[in-house]
Amino acid sequence: MKEPLYPIKFQPILKDKIWGGEKLKSLLHKSSNLPNIGESWEISDVEGDTSVISNGGLKGQTLKELLETYTSDVLGEKNYEVFGTKFPLLIKFIDAKEDLSIQLHPNDELASKRHDSFGKTEMWYVMQADEAANLIVGFNEKMTSETYLKHLENKTLTKILNFDQVKTGDAYFIKAGLVHAIGAGVMLAEIQQTSDITYRVYDWDRVDDHGNERALHNDLAIDAFDFDMENDFRIDYQKEKNISNEMVSCPYFTTSFLHVTGSILKLNTKDSFYIYMCTEGEAMIETEHASEFLKKGETILIPSAIKTYKITSTNAKLLEVYV
Repeated sequence: MKEPLYPIKFQPILKDKIWGGEKLKSLLHKSSNLPNIGESWEISDVEGDTSVISNGGLKGQTLKELLETYTSDVLGEKNYEVFGTKFPLLIKFIDAKEDLSIQLHPNDELASKRHDSFGKTEMWYVMQADEAANLIVGFNEKMTSETYLKHLENKTLTKILNFDQVKTGDAYFIKAGLVHAIGAGVMLAEIQQTSDITYRVYDWDRVDDHGNERALHNDLAIDAFDFDMENDFRIDYQKEKNISNEMVSCPYFTTSFLHVTGSILKLNTKDSFYIYMCTEGEAMIETEHASEFLKKGETILIPSAIKTYKITSTNAKLLEVYV
């Protein structure tokens, strides 16, 4: 007999990165002995990095096992038809103590052809930013492949990149084909397609402990660029309390900003799972059979089969995601 479904948490998968820092431990209370935690993978179905359930009667099961047992009860009927037992999103918190590499991601068509993978469209929500910290998103002038390659060859790439100084609450939509990088001093939440395909085009000439530079992927990247892309990557969104304020709606996910200062009854009418990432404060999520506390830096999955639930908080800021 199947265990009744409930709000599900997962053990974070922590990633040591050359550019990582301490904020995921100090600000989000992730427990680790790793020196430079760059990423906390909150919900992952990436091969070799499958999330493990950390609460309730299903504790110890992997996300893959959960989907094979409950299928559409977790994903929703329409998502199960499209994705089968593959979870379509990868959910992360990221801390950049140093600048990340300049990079971009392929679209679905290119990723499928080259890597048998989904493409990678993603979004960022800035949770904390040091003074004068930047994100790199897009170019600062109209770009062609010829101009781009000339700057790449001359090592003057940074002259044509767009640097945006950011603060808490800023949000960005990063389509496949858009050049980007997280700057030093930024901690953010990232919602993306389930893909770990990144084309690195410049890495600030840095080397690892053994004096080796990280691999670049310029031969692959040039075909992945969308040089005609509009500069519509900044997300302008409302922040009205106790309702879902839509930030991004695309074929891969819909994300809303939810500032809870009371008790909200949620009705799942979307035939999808819901994900909540707590970016500030803490909240209680109650369903018919269970309740679960959600603190800053935690993420929770509400299976599609749960059609009504209540979120209660005196002051919590959440990112609400469905497909």
